[in-house]
Amino acid sequence: MNWQTVTFDWNQARAFLVTAEEGSLSAAARALGLTQPTLGRQVAGLEEELGVTLFERAGRSLSLTQAGLELLDHFRTMGDAASRISLAASGQSQAIEGQVSITATNMMATYHLPPILERLRDVAPGIEIEVVASNDVRDLARREADIAIRHARPEQPDLIARLVQETSAHLYASSDYLDRIGRPKTAEEISSADFIGFSNPVGLLPVFERFGLSLSRHNFKLATESGTVILALVRRGLGISVLTRDVADMYPDLEVVLPQNDPVPVPVWLVTHRELHTSRRIRLVFDHLADSLTA
Repeated sequence: MNWQTVTFDWNQARAFLVTAEEGSLSAAARALGLTQPTLGRQVAGLEEELGVTLFERAGRSLSLTQAGLELLDHFRTMGDAASRISLAASGQSQAIEGQVSITATNMMATYHLPPILERLRDVAPGIEIEVVASNDVRDLARREADIAIRHARPEQPDLIARLVQETSAHLYASSDYLDRIGRPKTAEEISSADFIGFSNPVGLLPVFERFGLSLSRHNFKLATESGTVILALVRRGLGISVLTRDVADMYPDLEVVLPQNDPVPVPVWLVTHRELHTSRRIRLVFDHLADSLTA
């Protein structure tokens, strides 16, 4: 490696990373316990060393330039590595104690979290995890949870979000159900089928429209707030519903309905509040979830 090509220091890199995550110099300065002028000089120094403009400045607001966006993931990797080095060097991962609450959909909590939390216990046995399995969006700013796994990027500026995975949603039914009604090839052929929705089926209609279906609430013979219940009802042959590919692929008795239609992208966002920068236990759990879900 040519070490002479590394012309910036970690404080500059950290200043850029936290400013990008927090959205402003003032918020980043508060998160790091620095003055805003000091942080601004570090970001400016990084821009000078790299020879690129990282932020567009308009009054008090900042937005990442194209160069800043392209470099952000590299600096996130540096930040994650720096956190792990600090933990490993001080032996903190074994000493960290306390509770961290994670909120996720019941599908995510049921099918993805258990093996991830099993590995976390080996890394940090002193951390107590509370899993809030719910489709309701918890308010992280009010500390209703410490970390959230969501399918939509949060709009609150004081939250930190990272895209960790992308899956897709399709229409699924059991093979037994399709044996009974036939395997529809067009939206018209499927319009008389039974559908399973969430508790407010009307709110789900735009999702079905993305599959080319024009449905009404009368198409939904069953509804529930629980994703795992929807999965069980579909497998029982009680109708068609939307499921994510990563879960449905676990069950060979399920088939994609109208496979020629494009799937709906489903992002997976890992979200936390700004205490990520000050709480070792939240940082450890966040990084562990990010690594596991990305993998």
